[in-house]
Amino acid sequence: MPQTDVPFDELIIREYLLDNPDFFNRYPELLLAMRLPHMERGAISLVERRQEMLRQRVSQLEEEITSLLTMAARNEKIYQFNTELSFQLLNCADLVSLKEVLADSLKLQFNFSHVRLISVLDTDMKAIWDQRLHKGHYFGRLTQQEAKRLFGSEVGSVALTKLSEDNPVIFAIASQDATHFHPDMDNMLLEQLRRLLAHMLAKL
Repeated sequence: MPQTDVPFDELIIREYLLDNPDFFNRYPELLLAMRLPHMERGAISLVERRQEMLRQRVSQLEEEITSLLTMAARNEKIYQFNTELSFQLLNCADLVSLKEVLADSLKLQFNFSHVRLISVLDTDMKAIWDQRLHKGHYFGRLTQQEAKRLFGSEVGSVALTKLSEDNPVIFAIASQDATHFHPDMDNMLLEQLRRLLAHMLAKL
């Protein structure tokens, strides 16, 4: 039972009605006799209130369905892009062509400002590897110093991932939009590319 400040008698009535959902079927005259305050219409019956609540719920469900369809279409688009990019990367004969295909495709598809594969060779890179990538990947903002070290300029937000623990290479993507990459976003696309790139770099 929820904690409320209403009188105990009202809680008993509430529990009774919850336990007996057919109560108003047995006493339908109460549905029209009882009135509820309404901000715009003064007072309405329980039937009118229920109809209004149902309309609101239908509207909410329609919005949720629209959102799900939009997300599904976006995920399908990402899947198709990732599949095509994977085939292009597998056809690369050397590291130079792999980097070009990777950067050109991601920039064109998502309007990213930077796409890089960065070897961890100095103290600054090692610090980023240890601090930002202790979970394997990082989404969000960087300090000015970190951004310039990774990309040579300031950026809005970034997606970073280590290719593997044994291969000290950072796969780094940057957007000028400060809100594009954020800590709560899904890493499905990045993880798929990470696995493919780790496989490819081991062979090139």
